[in-house]
Amino acid sequence: MASNFSNNTTELYQPIKTFFVDSLSVKVYHQEAKMAQDAAYITQEYLQNLITKQGKATVILATGNSQIMFLQNLISLGAIDWSKVTLFHLDEYLGISGNHPASFRFYLQEKVEKFIKPHQFNYIEGDVNEPLEECDRYTKLLSSQPIDLVFLGVGKNGHIAFNDPSVANFNDSRTVKLVKLDITNRQQQVDQGHFPNLNAVPQYAFTLTIPTICSAKKILCFAPGKRKAKVIKDMLYNPINQFCPASILRQKSQAILFLDTDSANLL
Repeated sequence: MASNFSNNTTELYQPIKTFFVDSLSVKVYHQEAKMAQDAAYITQEYLQNLITKQGKATVILATGNSQIMFLQNLISLGAIDWSKVTLFHLDEYLGISGNHPASFRFYLQEKVEKFIKPHQFNYIEGDVNEPLEECDRYTKLLSSQPIDLVFLGVGKNGHIAFNDPSVANFNDSRTVKLVKLDITNRQQQVDQGHFPNLNAVPQYAFTLTIPTICSAKKILCFAPGKRKAKVIKDMLYNPINQFCPASILRQKSQAILFLDTDSANLL
């Protein structure tokens, strides 16, 4: 699909405010829709330039409600040669199949892979019989090329991927690991409608580690909505530490945090 997204159109989606917190660039928009459109345009331009320069790109996708509008916009813009893009994802629950509606594989197949033809889509197989072997397999795949771009969300407890405060390690030597999810994280999955109750949410999951995420050449983090306002304030203005894992992004000059006025209203 060819893009008809002109330079004049992009001006409609410019942030109302841009500032830095330490090394982290922060962009604030009137609405999530404007945020998603501008982020999609930034991503499109970055990937086009990267593919022109090096002939390929490696991208790690996130899931969750914060990504939906952005992914829809990115796919609809077109003009990205997805056949030259290798895709990974950040995390997956342990013990549920790829057909489970709450599986991140299911999410990505329904919202991304149905609409594009990437060079390769490498999924974390959450229902394998030997999960430690799966960590090793995915580590080898991730280590076979540099990571050009990663998308993130921010959890209510400050997690990025499934790096909750209880398991976050800014100096982790691993690339992929198994973690126990904390109750705040699991309850968030219920509140967002992904599971019917807390007991239905798996207690363990695979996650890319924080150093793996931060090794990406570019990081785009999305956190729209009123329910994210407090954690965004903590992320940006409390000390950088594992009690708010997302705070590490303040040390990353390649990262951009995208907010709307709802999530930025405590700043």
